[in-house]
Amino acid sequence: MKMKLAGALLPALVSLAFATGASAQIKVGVTVSATGPAASLGIPEKNTFALLPRIIGGKTVEYIVLDDATDTTTAVKNVRKLVSEDKVDLLIGSTVTPNSLAMIDVASESGTPMISMAASAAIVEPVDARRRWIFKTPQNDSHMSTAITAHMADSGVRTVAFIGFSDAYGEGWYREFAKLADLRKIKIVANERFARSDTSVTGQILKIMGANPDAVLIAGSGTPAALPQKTLKERGYKGTIYQTHGVANNDFLRVCGKDCEGTWLPSGPLLVAEQLPDSNPVKKSAMAYKNAYEKAYGAGSVSTFGGHAWDAGNLLAAAAPQALKTAQPGTVEFRKALRDAIEGIRNLPESHGIVNMSPTDHLGLDQRARVMVQVVNGKWKLAGAAK
Repeated sequence: MKMKLAGALLPALVSLAFATGASAQIKVGVTVSATGPAASLGIPEKNTFALLPRIIGGKTVEYIVLDDATDTTTAVKNVRKLVSEDKVDLLIGSTVTPNSLAMIDVASESGTPMISMAASAAIVEPVDARRRWIFKTPQNDSHMSTAITAHMADSGVRTVAFIGFSDAYGEGWYREFAKLADLRKIKIVANERFARSDTSVTGQILKIMGANPDAVLIAGSGTPAALPQKTLKERGYKGTIYQTHGVANNDFLRVCGKDCEGTWLPSGPLLVAEQLPDSNPVKKSAMAYKNAYEKAYGAGSVSTFGGHAWDAGNLLAAAAPQALKTAQPGTVEFRKALRDAIEGIRNLPESHGIVNMSPTDHLGLDQRARVMVQVVNGKWKLAGAAK
């Protein structure tokens, strides 16, 4: 009797298992720096995940969002949990370069595609066995260094001092900037570092002042990047100050205040979306995110960093339907198909540019993803397309 009952239940159990697999949801694991030194970047990213679609390709999507507090060890702990316990199909994060670099091995070893929201080119270059699983949405530091050095050369800058974070973000920026500065015959006369949590950089700024450079490049991100700029102004520096796209949000303007006036930086078009000419190919997609975010969080609240999260969501939305033709969520096969589909994305309009991925390019952005911006009367002003 028990054998007959088991025999009768078997087809039903097989059918139930098949149905469960067929209707499995897509699970996305996210780690952001919503607290700590990078909070001004991570908070708009965290907010943006609430705006992303909950149904893609007929499947429900669950976003599991964790805070890594701008801490590398916590970021790795988060992604290990997301991969081993939550069994996510995709990882998104982290906000900052050191955390993202530390997460690569977890993504690669588990065969889970990952989309970083941090800037360093080292996150995705070269696309080797480890990085074949890794993609990212922000413009590379090398991409933006080209814009800065071109602007410096056109403005007659011949000597420059560099001060950057004492971590992978600062090192990556110095490496790329130094190469391009040399090509344009711009001499680096000082090379200083500071920590994201520092409260004083007086010693570093005194060395820079002693070198008397035509310009200073500050390679930091978020509100901590205001510290060297404010110190330069306090010490009476009269040269030109450049920042990176790591400061492209209103929190930086608020903290830096009047000391930001005249600052130059390259940025994604999203920062000045309303100022873009209608002919700009990114304006429509940038405004779509801006309108969605400000509808939810208020006028003037949009941030370029939230745009990196939005763009990660767009990559998923574009790739998942293709991957679902091959396998179901929750499987090794689906994760591999999703990786392949992201790598195959072509001509996708995003808030920061037009994406064309390839087996050797896991960023996929070109010159359309950057403009030069200046702080004028306490606001961001479009200065024209970066060269």
